[in-house]
Amino acid sequence: MRKGLDHFLPVLTERIPELAPLALRATALRPRPGTPTARDSSVGGPVLWPADEPWPHCEQPGHAVMGGETRPAGRVPLVPVVQLFARDVPELRFPEGKDLLQLLWCTLIHPREQDAPLPALHWRAEADVLARGVLRDIPRPAEGEYEDEFLPTPPCTVSPVVSVDHPNQDLPEDLRARVLELDQGFDRYPELACVLETKAGGYPAWIQPPDWPVCDCGERMEHLLSVTGDEHVDMDMGDGGGVYVFLCRRCPGFPVAHRHDCH
Repeated sequence: MRKGLDHFLPVLTERIPELAPLALRATALRPRPGTPTARDSSVGGPVLWPADEPWPHCEQPGHAVMGGETRPAGRVPLVPVVQLFARDVPELRFPEGKDLLQLLWCTLIHPREQDAPLPALHWRAEADVLARGVLRDIPRPAEGEYEDEFLPTPPCTVSPVVSVDHPNQDLPEDLRARVLELDQGFDRYPELACVLETKAGGYPAWIQPPDWPVCDCGERMEHLLSVTGDEHVDMDMGDGGGVYVFLCRRCPGFPVAHRHDCH
Protein backbone atom coordinates (compact mmCIF):
# COMPACT_ATOMS: atom_id res chain seq x y z
CA MET A 1 0.00 0.00 0.00
CA ARG A 2 2.96 2.31 0.50
CA LYS A 3 5.27 1.20 -2.31
CA GLY A 4 4.94 4.49 -4.15
CA LEU A 5 6.16 6.55 -1.21
CA ASP A 6 8.87 4.03 -0.33
CA HIS A 7 10.26 4.58 -3.81
CA PHE A 8 10.02 8.38 -3.68
CA LEU A 9 10.91 9.00 -0.05
CA PRO A 10 14.73 8.86 -0.37
CA VAL A 11 14.54 11.33 -3.23
CA LEU A 12 12.08 13.54 -1.38
CA THR A 13 14.11 13.79 1.80
CA GLU A 14 17.30 14.35 -0.17
CA ARG A 15 15.75 17.17 -2.18
CA ILE A 16 13.71 18.57 0.73
CA PRO A 17 15.53 17.70 3.99
CA GLU A 18 12.95 19.69 5.99
CA LEU A 19 10.55 16.75 5.50
CA ALA A 20 12.64 14.35 7.61
CA PRO A 21 11.86 15.89 11.04
CA LEU A 22 8.12 15.67 10.27
CA ALA A 23 8.17 11.87 9.99
CA LEU A 24 6.25 9.86 12.61
CA ARG A 25 6.27 6.11 13.07
CA ALA A 26 2.92 4.39 12.65
CA THR A 27 1.70 0.82 12.99
CA ALA A 28 -0.73 -0.23 10.27
CA LEU A 29 -2.96 -2.97 11.71
CA ARG A 30 -3.82 -4.64 8.37
CA PRO A 31 -6.98 -6.46 9.59
CA ARG A 32 -7.99 -9.71 7.93
CA PRO A 33 -11.15 -11.80 8.55
CA GLY A 34 -10.48 -14.47 11.14
CA THR A 35 -11.49 -15.88 14.49
CA PRO A 36 -9.72 -13.73 17.09
CA THR A 37 -10.27 -14.52 20.75
CA ALA A 38 -10.39 -12.15 23.71
CA ARG A 39 -6.66 -12.85 24.19
CA ASP A 40 -5.81 -11.54 20.71
CA SER A 41 -5.36 -8.11 19.18
CA SER A 42 -8.22 -7.58 16.77
CA VAL A 43 -10.55 -5.26 14.90
CA GLY A 44 -14.18 -6.01 15.65
CA GLY A 45 -13.30 -9.08 17.70
CA PRO A 46 -14.11 -10.02 21.32
CA VAL A 47 -12.38 -8.05 24.04
CA LEU A 48 -10.81 -9.05 27.34
CA TRP A 49 -13.36 -7.41 29.63
CA PRO A 50 -13.42 -7.86 33.43
CA ALA A 51 -16.36 -9.96 34.59
CA ASP A 52 -16.95 -7.66 37.57
CA GLU A 53 -17.17 -4.50 35.45
CA PRO A 54 -20.54 -3.69 33.83
CA TRP A 55 -20.56 -3.61 30.06
CA PRO A 56 -20.74 0.03 28.90
CA HIS A 57 -23.88 1.43 27.31
CA CYS A 58 -24.55 4.72 25.56
CA GLU A 59 -27.41 6.69 27.05
CA GLN A 60 -26.92 9.90 25.11
CA PRO A 61 -30.21 11.24 23.69
CA GLY A 62 -30.66 12.07 20.06
CA HIS A 63 -29.42 8.84 18.50
CA ALA A 64 -29.90 8.63 14.75
CA VAL A 65 -28.90 6.55 11.74
CA MET A 66 -27.45 7.65 8.40
CA GLY A 67 -30.18 9.56 6.60
CA GLY A 68 -31.37 11.37 9.70
CA GLU A 69 -33.94 8.97 11.16
CA THR A 70 -33.98 9.53 14.93
CA ARG A 71 -33.91 6.60 17.32
CA PRO A 72 -35.72 6.64 20.66
CA ALA A 73 -33.59 7.44 23.68
CA GLY A 74 -32.38 4.31 25.42
CA ARG A 75 -29.40 2.33 26.64
CA VAL A 76 -27.48 1.06 23.63
CA PRO A 77 -24.58 -1.36 24.31
CA LEU A 78 -21.24 -0.29 22.90
CA VAL A 79 -19.51 -2.57 20.40
CA PRO A 80 -15.81 -3.58 20.39
CA VAL A 81 -13.88 -1.85 17.61
CA VAL A 82 -10.15 -2.26 18.28
CA GLN A 83 -8.25 -4.26 20.89
CA LEU A 84 -4.45 -4.04 21.01
CA PHE A 85 -1.99 -5.82 23.28
CA ALA A 86 1.33 -4.05 23.81
CA ARG A 87 3.21 -7.15 22.65
CA ASP A 88 1.71 -6.72 19.16
CA VAL A 89 2.28 -2.97 18.77
CA PRO A 90 5.65 -2.20 20.40
CA GLU A 91 5.75 1.23 18.72
CA LEU A 92 2.66 2.35 20.67
CA ARG A 93 3.30 3.95 24.07
CA PHE A 94 1.09 2.53 26.81
CA PRO A 95 0.53 4.22 30.18
CA GLU A 96 2.73 2.88 32.95
CA GLY A 97 1.46 -0.47 34.20
CA LYS A 98 -0.89 -0.99 31.23
CA ASP A 99 -0.45 -3.35 28.29
CA LEU A 100 -3.93 -3.50 26.77
CA LEU A 101 -5.87 -0.87 24.82
CA GLN A 102 -9.55 -1.25 24.00
CA LEU A 103 -11.63 1.04 21.79
CA LEU A 104 -15.39 0.64 21.85
CA TRP A 105 -18.09 2.87 20.47
CA CYS A 106 -21.80 3.41 20.05
CA THR A 107 -22.46 2.83 16.37
CA LEU A 108 -25.42 5.18 16.21
CA ILE A 109 -25.01 8.74 15.01
CA HIS A 110 -24.47 11.49 17.57
CA PRO A 111 -25.27 14.92 16.09
CA ARG A 112 -23.30 16.72 18.79
CA GLU A 113 -20.29 14.53 17.96
CA GLN A 114 -19.88 15.52 14.28
CA ASP A 115 -22.62 13.08 13.19
CA ALA A 116 -20.31 10.24 14.21
CA PRO A 117 -20.16 7.25 16.54
CA LEU A 118 -19.19 7.98 20.12
CA PRO A 119 -15.90 6.24 21.10
CA ALA A 120 -14.81 5.11 24.55
CA LEU A 121 -11.16 4.22 25.24
CA HIS A 122 -9.93 1.88 27.97
CA TRP A 123 -6.34 1.14 29.08
CA ARG A 124 -5.90 -2.08 31.08
CA ALA A 125 -3.39 -4.56 32.43
CA GLU A 126 -3.98 -8.01 30.96
CA ALA A 127 -2.93 -9.76 34.18
CA ASP A 128 -5.39 -7.70 36.21
CA VAL A 129 -8.31 -8.65 33.95
CA LEU A 130 -7.38 -12.34 34.09
CA ALA A 131 -7.17 -12.18 37.87
CA ARG A 132 -10.65 -10.64 38.08
CA GLY A 133 -12.20 -13.07 35.63
CA VAL A 134 -13.25 -12.45 32.03
CA LEU A 135 -16.75 -11.49 30.90
CA ARG A 136 -17.97 -14.24 28.58
CA ASP A 137 -21.35 -12.86 27.44
CA ILE A 138 -20.76 -9.51 25.75
CA PRO A 139 -24.04 -7.72 24.93
CA ARG A 140 -24.69 -6.89 21.31
CA PRO A 141 -27.05 -4.21 20.01
CA ALA A 142 -30.42 -5.52 18.88
CA GLU A 143 -31.64 -5.10 15.33
CA GLY A 144 -32.28 -1.41 14.76
CA GLU A 145 -29.91 -0.40 17.57
CA TYR A 146 -26.85 -0.06 15.38
CA GLU A 147 -25.68 1.70 12.24
CA ASP A 148 -24.08 -0.67 9.72
CA GLU A 149 -21.66 1.97 8.47
CA PHE A 150 -19.89 1.96 11.85
CA LEU A 151 -20.25 -1.71 12.84
CA PRO A 152 -16.90 -3.49 12.27
CA THR A 153 -17.60 -6.83 10.57
CA PRO A 154 -16.45 -9.50 10.19
CA PRO A 155 -14.17 -10.03 13.23
CA CYS A 156 -10.59 -9.55 12.06
CA THR A 157 -7.16 -10.56 13.26
CA VAL A 158 -4.40 -8.02 12.75
CA SER A 159 -0.96 -8.22 11.15
CA PRO A 160 0.80 -5.08 12.40
CA VAL A 161 3.32 -3.46 10.07
CA VAL A 162 5.48 -0.54 11.19
CA SER A 163 5.89 2.24 8.67
CA VAL A 164 6.69 5.94 8.55
CA ASP A 165 3.96 8.56 8.14
CA HIS A 166 4.41 12.06 6.80
CA PRO A 167 1.75 14.74 7.04
CA ASN A 168 -0.59 15.11 4.09
CA GLN A 169 -3.03 17.99 4.64
CA ASP A 170 -0.86 19.10 7.56
CA LEU A 171 2.14 19.66 5.32
CA PRO A 172 3.20 23.32 5.50
CA GLU A 173 2.31 25.19 2.31
CA ASP A 174 5.90 26.08 1.48
CA LEU A 175 6.93 22.41 1.64
CA ARG A 176 3.86 21.31 -0.32
CA ALA A 177 4.77 23.72 -3.10
CA ARG A 178 8.33 22.42 -3.20
CA VAL A 179 7.12 18.80 -3.33
CA LEU A 180 4.80 19.53 -6.24
CA GLU A 181 7.60 21.30 -8.11
CA LEU A 182 9.46 17.99 -8.41
CA ASP A 183 8.61 16.41 -11.76
CA GLN A 184 8.74 12.79 -10.61
CA GLY A 185 5.15 11.87 -9.81
CA PHE A 186 5.11 13.68 -6.49
CA ASP A 187 1.63 14.99 -7.24
CA ARG A 188 0.48 11.80 -5.48
CA TYR A 189 2.28 12.79 -2.32
CA PRO A 190 -0.87 13.44 -0.20
CA GLU A 191 -2.31 9.95 -0.70
CA LEU A 192 1.07 8.19 -0.41
CA ALA A 193 2.59 10.10 2.47
CA CYS A 194 -0.18 9.24 4.91
CA VAL A 195 -2.33 6.34 3.80
CA LEU A 196 -5.90 6.22 5.07
CA GLU A 197 -6.07 2.91 6.94
CA THR A 198 -6.64 1.52 10.40
CA LYS A 199 -3.47 2.26 12.32
CA ALA A 200 -1.92 3.32 15.61
CA GLY A 201 0.24 6.43 15.76
CA GLY A 202 1.41 8.47 12.83
CA TYR A 203 -0.75 11.20 11.31
CA PRO A 204 -4.47 11.29 10.53
CA ALA A 205 -4.85 10.92 6.76
CA TRP A 206 -7.16 13.92 6.59
CA ILE A 207 -9.68 14.02 3.75
CA GLN A 208 -11.16 17.30 4.92
CA PRO A 209 -9.01 20.20 6.21
CA PRO A 210 -7.13 19.23 9.42
CA ASP A 211 -9.13 19.55 12.62
CA TRP A 212 -6.76 18.65 15.45
CA PRO A 213 -8.44 18.71 18.88
CA VAL A 214 -6.88 20.88 21.56
CA CYS A 215 -6.86 19.67 25.17
CA ASP A 216 -8.15 21.79 28.04
CA CYS A 217 -4.49 22.33 28.94
CA GLY A 218 -4.08 24.25 25.69
CA GLU A 219 -1.87 21.70 23.89
CA ARG A 220 -2.73 20.02 20.60
CA MET A 221 -3.62 16.38 21.19
CA GLU A 222 -1.64 13.44 19.80
CA HIS A 223 -3.11 11.14 17.15
CA LEU A 224 -3.54 7.71 18.75
CA LEU A 225 -5.72 5.64 16.41
CA SER A 226 -7.30 5.82 12.99
CA VAL A 227 -10.21 3.46 12.32
CA THR A 228 -11.30 3.18 8.70
CA GLY A 229 -13.33 0.94 6.45
CA ASP A 230 -10.36 -1.15 5.30
CA GLU A 231 -10.86 -3.53 2.40
CA HIS A 232 -11.58 -6.42 4.78
CA VAL A 233 -13.66 -4.51 7.35
CA ASP A 234 -17.15 -3.66 6.18
CA MET A 235 -17.57 -0.08 7.38
CA ASP A 236 -18.44 2.72 4.97
CA MET A 237 -17.65 5.45 7.52
CA GLY A 238 -19.65 8.06 5.61
CA ASP A 239 -18.35 7.55 2.07
CA GLY A 240 -14.77 6.49 2.61
CA GLY A 241 -13.42 8.19 5.66
CA GLY A 242 -12.40 7.37 9.17
CA VAL A 243 -12.72 8.09 12.85
CA TYR A 244 -9.53 9.44 14.41
CA VAL A 245 -8.93 9.13 18.15
CA PHE A 246 -6.60 11.55 19.94
CA LEU A 247 -5.24 11.82 23.47
CA CYS A 248 -3.24 14.19 25.65
CA ARG A 249 -0.39 12.51 27.52
CA ARG A 250 0.38 15.66 29.51
CA CYS A 251 -2.81 15.58 31.56
CA PRO A 252 -3.87 13.07 34.24
CA GLY A 253 -6.02 10.28 32.88
CA PHE A 254 -4.92 10.88 29.28
CA PRO A 255 -7.98 12.88 28.08
CA VAL A 256 -9.39 11.65 24.77
CA ALA A 257 -11.10 13.32 21.81
CA HIS A 258 -12.10 12.17 18.35
CA ARG A 259 -12.87 13.43 14.87
CA HIS A 260 -14.95 11.97 12.04
CA ASP A 261 -13.45 12.72 8.64
CA CYS A 262 -15.05 11.69 5.34
CA HIS A 263 -15.84 12.77 1.78
